[in-house]
Amino acid sequence: MNLSKLSPFILITFLLFALVAPIEGISQSKTGLLTVTKVSDGDTFWVTHPSGKEEKVRLIGINAPESRKTGNKDVEFFGKEASVYAKQLLLNKRVRLEFDVQKYDRYKRTLAYAYLESGQMVNSLLVKEGYARVATYPPNVRYQEQFQKLEREARSARRGLWR
Repeated sequence: MNLSKLSPFILITFLLFALVAPIEGISQSKTGLLTVTKVSDGDTFWVTHPSGKEEKVRLIGINAPESRKTGNKDVEFFGKEASVYAKQLLLNKRVRLEFDVQKYDRYKRTLAYAYLESGQMVNSLLVKEGYARVATYPPNVRYQEQFQKLEREARSARRGLWR
């Protein structure tokens, strides 16, 4: 087999793959608008896809206080307020989900950054207003610095759970 004739074919194939793969990855890293049908607490909610499929979503990079006693977890300070705020913000609204490196957690929840139709990121709003703390778990660290900055500002301004 003549490698000199094969080399241009391999090079062209590699270049085409390199051009197409990133575009495919980007298009799959975000969803279209999905309707929020249930809010479990300050950082977990359910969406319904146009197909009717329901999906449980856990917001990446943040942790809201527990709003109800489940298993071995008690209701935490500011948990009920965080849950009420998340319901006002999300229930029956449409959101777009953005994924990071890891798409699911060990409980099979979808891990995502959520955006309101206005473009505001829900994860950021919850931290900025003091309804959630930063909780980063690698490899999903895309907005870690932004969340840390917002938490410092919320703390300084004594907003939400930082009162």
